[in-house]
Amino acid sequence: MSTHRKHLTRRRLLAASTVGVAGSGAAVAAGTGLLSSASAATFGHSDDGKNHVIDTGASLVFKVSKSTGDLTSLVHKGKEYEGYGGKHSHVESGLGASTVGIKQAGNTVLVSVAHGTLRHYYAARKGQNNVYMWTNKADTSFTATRYIARIKAGIFPNEGPDSWVEAVDTVIEAGDVWKEPNGQTRSKHYSGTRVMDYDHVGYTTGSVGLWMVRSNHEKASGGPFYRSLLRHSNDGGVGLYEILHYNQSQTEAMRFGLQGPYVLAFTDGGTPSASLFAKNLDTSWVDGLGISGWVGKSGRGKVSGVGLKGMNADYAYTVGFASKDAQYWAKSASDTGAFSCPGMLPGTYTLTVFKGELAVHTQEVKVTAGGTTALNSLTISGDPSTAKTIWRLGDWDGTPGEFKNAKLMTYAHPSDVRASKWTGNVVIGNGGEAASFPAYMWKDVNDGILVYFKLTAAQAAAAHTLRVGVTTAYINGRPRVTVNDWVSALPSAPSQPSTRSLTTGSYRGNNHTFTYNVPASAWKSDTGQYNVLKLNIVSGSSGSAFLSPGTSFDCMDLLA
Repeated sequence: MSTHRKHLTRRRLLAASTVGVAGSGAAVAAGTGLLSSASAATFGHSDDGKNHVIDTGASLVFKVSKSTGDLTSLVHKGKEYEGYGGKHSHVESGLGASTVGIKQAGNTVLVSVAHGTLRHYYAARKGQNNVYMWTNKADTSFTATRYIARIKAGIFPNEGPDSWVEAVDTVIEAGDVWKEPNGQTRSKHYSGTRVMDYDHVGYTTGSVGLWMVRSNHEKASGGPFYRSLLRHSNDGGVGLYEILHYNQSQTEAMRFGLQGPYVLAFTDGGTPSASLFAKNLDTSWVDGLGISGWVGKSGRGKVSGVGLKGMNADYAYTVGFASKDAQYWAKSASDTGAFSCPGMLPGTYTLTVFKGELAVHTQEVKVTAGGTTALNSLTISGDPSTAKTIWRLGDWDGTPGEFKNAKLMTYAHPSDVRASKWTGNVVIGNGGEAASFPAYMWKDVNDGILVYFKLTAAQAAAAHTLRVGVTTAYINGRPRVTVNDWVSALPSAPSQPSTRSLTTGSYRGNNHTFTYNVPASAWKSDTGQYNVLKLNIVSGSSGSAFLSPGTSFDCMDLLA
């Protein structure tokens, strides 16, 4: 670590407020690197020997390496923004030796990069301070699919759950989770945001903003509720990401093909124009560029639904579409449930209606190029909340949102000083039960949580089904239950992501419901006594503390 970095202080680095996923601010952070040959006067491209140099004819000049396809320079209004730690901006962690070409077609300059079976593209449009990008991944020769824009340190404020100071903070997990001296935790994983909930991510000083505007994610994996890296900042530099497949809490297989455009956009401090958002972007200018795998508007179709029957007014509904080749989603109208999903590639999809994040209806739907598939009202019949219960802890929505620490866990580590104690038992009927029950449970942290409840004589005379819903698990952690003296069989482990999740800001896995048929003989015969439900985490794997086997809860109830 350099002497300069050792003497950096959090006060200096955090002196201004940053802007996150969709905000704007007025803080000004100092920067360096003014270039004397900042920009040319006209739109076009040139060659400096090592790089293709593209002038947008606005306030942006950028360079692409002729040998690797890395983005090696971003000069906006005479100031260099690109690069840190001796690295540039690129696909994955850098492609290495590649074949790089360039051409100009009217008001567009297109740079093409070929490396093995992977193709990447950069485009500039005359008069715009934007870099448009596409990535076409054909196979598993690369294990992830991401683009990282590396930005110099000291230009934008260093603050937020995805920021840290290496000279001050301490690594507490896997080299990528940090703890501040005040006990708060930070990580590049802590975006706190589902992919369906943001259009752009970036930073602003108040006078200049730099943003990554995401693509439609049709070739990504994980669906509308997936959380992944969006950005990070520290005393070494800033990263802006477009993540399509990251091998982190992934619930679907990797998809292949062309993804984009996603856009690296400069502004005068505000958020990027809504015209750049994937749902609004006019891409007719792309049709004639010869980008491998590009499908224009005429080659796409649409699905429209009249509405949904059986909705719960307390929840938002999303309609997702997934095949092995593409994914899409659309928000349903809160009153009727009507939805519309345009711009879809032709094919057969599984349509899934989500209440919150819980699948409550599925069916097959076909999409044709240039056509609209019209659907009559869909009737929701798979909502477990409609079952009659003796008691219910939380609600069936596919998230742990009602439980203790749930919201904090999308942008903090479980050991964070702001987290309430993970231990603590619950008494049904005392009020506030869900808020007292932990969102997560680990074998090595809070195993053996107890739930107390009473039954009437009629209820105690019959067998009942206990349901425990989970949203994900770490290393096959799953609940085994004991009711008074009765002990359930060991439940089988459902399919869940194999990577870290509960400590990296994600409860999103594969929703699964464990059912336990509790015989009448298990209950207390004295109606004045509490029955005691005990939950233990079991697994064939081992770990310690917050990396021991664990799970995230959705809902728990005892059926009438």
